[in-house]
Amino acid sequence: MGEQKRKDESKSEFIFGKKNYKFLFIGLAFIVIGFILMSGGGSDNPNVFDESIYSWRRIRLAPTLVLIGFGIQVYAILLNPNKESKK
Repeated sequence: MGEQKRKDESKSEFIFGKKNYKFLFIGLAFIVIGFILMSGGGSDNPNVFDESIYSWRRIRLAPTLVLIGFGIQVYAILLNPNKESKK
C-alpha cells in the first residue's frame, strides 16, 4: 500500500508549462536575430578600414534585441505555470 503511494507521488512533472516554453523560444529567437544582425562588416583587406562596423544596426539595434531576448528569458523562467488566471 505504501509503495504504490510513493510511486504515485514520484511521477515526474515538468517544471515549466507550455506558456513558459513558448516565451523561452521567443526569447531565444530575439537573441539569435540580435547576434545575426551584429555579425559581418569585416574587410577582406586588413589594411583597409571599413566604416560599416559602426552602423546603427550593429551598434544600437542588435544589442537591444539581445537584451530584450534575455529579458524575455528571465520572464519565462520566473513565470508561474500553475497560476490560475482570473476571469
